[in-house]
Formats: sequence, structure tokens, C-alpha cells
Amino acid sequence: MNTTNPKNPSSKVAGISADAVRRATGRDWAEWCALLDQAGARKMTHQQIVAIVSGKFRIGSWWQQMITVGYEQARGLRQKHQKPEGFEISGSKTVAVPLAKLFTAWHDDRQRRRWLADADFTVRKATPNKSLRLTWGDGKTSVDVNFYAKGDGKSQVSLNHGKLPNVTQAARMKKYWAGELAKLRTILEDQHECRA
Repeated sequence: MNTTNPKNPSSKVAGISADAVRRATGRDWAEWCALLDQAGARKMTHQQIVAIVSGKFRIGSWWQQMITVGYEQARGLRQKHQKPEGFEISGSKTVAVPLAKLFTAWHDDRQRRRWLADADFTVRKATPNKSLRLTWGDGKTSVDVNFYAKGDGKSQVSLNHGKLPNVTQAARMKKYWAGELAKLRTILEDQHECRA
């Protein structure tokens, strides 16, 4: 179902306004949708649509993907959070603790159980103070976790939970991670203040 109006200049498709698309590509959403409709894109795969956009128009690869995703969403071919391999959600939280402390709260089993007690996953790869790659307990979905220093005793965790089977599960995990990341921040900041 089309929940956006690509003819409205302030309407957002794939989170980007028609005005922003015009500034970056020379066309707004309505023009892109009309061009891709003429090319038969409604019956094409994501990769085929990207091939048309990249072959006929001189725009960067990021914009090629955004135009394709926007078109798919505007025409009801793709839902919010949907990727070719399933649904993907993201979450992030900035925490007033040093980077190493934030990473350890994820990587160390004992510390992680304080805020993420019910989670079942396997760590596939860990790069200290940078990233974790997890396979979720269902064995089918994955979580990529990245860590960033934000200056004076602050750091950020950002995650993507991908390969989710449907929009309902994506919404459930979006809510789940928002709650868990908020809990993590509260625990770490309270603990950090007590030691300061």
C-alpha cells in the first residue's frame, strides 16, 4: 500500500523529501516514479531497478539505492525496514561512559546479564571497542553492534538486527532493543556516577 505521496514536494519517501531528492539527483520523487513506471520497474527485482537507475542516470551509488528503495516503498513493493533478505531494524544509544566500559557491558557475559538477561545469542566476531557480530538465538537472524567514542567520557552503541522474517517481528524487535538500550544506559550511567 502506498503510504506516501511522491507528488507532494514535502512528502518523504524512504525518509527523504522530494525537495532533497531533486537537489541531489535533478528529479523529485514523482518524476523518478514516473520514469521507473515507464521502464516497467513494478515487475522488476531490486537489482534490476538499480541497474536501470545506474545505467541511464548519472547519480552516485548511494542515490541509486535510495531511489530504488523509495520507488519500491512508494509503489507498495517494499515495506518499511524491508531488505532483500528480510526485515532489518536499527537502534542506538549514547551513554555517558567511556568507550571501553560500554563495549565491556556488551562483551562480558557477567556484565551483560545485568541488563540483557533474557537474550540468547552467539558472538561470531568481536573487535574490542569497535564491534560485535552476533547470531541471535533463533539461529536465523543476526545483530551487528558498533561502538563509537563521542568525546569526554561519552560513547555510542549502534545496532542493526537483520534477517527478521516479517514486519511484525521487526516492530517487536525495534521495541525490544529500544527498551534494552535504555536499560543499559541507566545501569551504566548510575554505576559510573556512583564511582565518580
